[in-house]
Amino acid sequence: MLTLKQLREQPQFVIDRLAVKNFDAKEILEKITNLDQIRRETQTELDSLLSSQNNMAKEIGSLMKEGRKSEADEAKRAVAELKEKSKELDEKMAKAVSEMNDLLVLLPNLPHKSVPTGKTAEDNIIVREGGIIPELNNSIPHWELAKKYDIIDFDLGVKITGAGFPVYKGKGARIQRALISYFLDRNTKAGYTEVMPPHMVNEASGFGTGQLPDKGEQMYFVGLDNFYLIPTAEVPVTNIYRDVILNNTELPVKVTAYTPCFRREAGSYGKDVRGLNRLHQFDKVEIVQIANPDSSYESLEEMVKHVEGIVQSLELPYRILRLCGGDMSFTSALTYDFEVYSAAQQRWLEVSSVSNFEAYQANRLKLRYRDEDGKTQLAHTLNGSSLALPRILAALLENNQCEKGIKIPAVLREYTGFDYID
Repeated sequence: MLTLKQLREQPQFVIDRLAVKNFDAKEILEKITNLDQIRRETQTELDSLLSSQNNMAKEIGSLMKEGRKSEADEAKRAVAELKEKSKELDEKMAKAVSEMNDLLVLLPNLPHKSVPTGKTAEDNIIVREGGIIPELNNSIPHWELAKKYDIIDFDLGVKITGAGFPVYKGKGARIQRALISYFLDRNTKAGYTEVMPPHMVNEASGFGTGQLPDKGEQMYFVGLDNFYLIPTAEVPVTNIYRDVILNNTELPVKVTAYTPCFRREAGSYGKDVRGLNRLHQFDKVEIVQIANPDSSYESLEEMVKHVEGIVQSLELPYRILRLCGGDMSFTSALTYDFEVYSAAQQRWLEVSSVSNFEAYQANRLKLRYRDEDGKTQLAHTLNGSSLALPRILAALLENNQCEKGIKIPAVLREYTGFDYID
């Protein structure tokens, strides 16, 4: 959430930067400014009234001691009127604050100065590419490979739950577990502390990381208990630090977690959602950092290089994109997407997003750190997929098909216990 200080001091800058995200903030900003003015003027009037009440209370005591009861009674009536007026002002201020907060959460995060302008994924910038795109003869897509080798049953998932909930079987289940263990081991070796968070969160947690209210319709809601199934481990992991003040010496905090993820993906259909391309439930390993604002972009580059190293180790052709304003998330200030090439589908598949949210989430979370002068400041939060499994697995299956079956990358063999799916 943007701070009132930002909006007061740099209103035109906020409007101009949000225009990069194709968001017109002018009307909302004007309403917030007016409500903030009402709040501040009301607070000034209320402070004056409270001061008068205190002075009159002292005067009443003096009048009573002097035996001037009628004057004291008159003063008491005046105090009662002031209290009633103060109550009205309290209600007026609370209403202004409530309406202002309702508008503040409608404003996206400001994009970083390096974010390119653009409206769709076509306007994203390729930062770099790596790996070699395999040349395969008679390659088949992963959903057919899954059936051929009996490793993923999409129809059984439909029977048990519905579309988008596959059942992994045999070596398909084993490679899922292998990928999760491998990703977690890479992350912990890089200094991330592993946690196992809940898979459901409350409304405050959803609000803290920005899924609510913006993405509420994409989350599965457990109405009886007012919980939400998590769309990513980012939500519970980052909320570990909600209402926390860290010491500057503790930064950066680095945490990793594996969780299943649940997304409704309302409106998704067509060839691009076949097989593992888009699921309602999928597995993902996440990395999260809490950083000092002065070094958060160094942390972002470190996270990008870390994810890149994992993708390289899987021997997958990849590219890294800097997202344009129109393709960025509501909460992000700067995002890099990783895509791997699917040889059978002959297209790029997104497998990771690595983002810096600057202080946007921290303001919602009330996540702060104490600087060298002892003052509390908002921290910066970052997160990245390290990695999401479905499309990684899709690319591994498609790119590594050969006469002997599906070849397992060397780094995974000690985790899978086999060299081929056959």
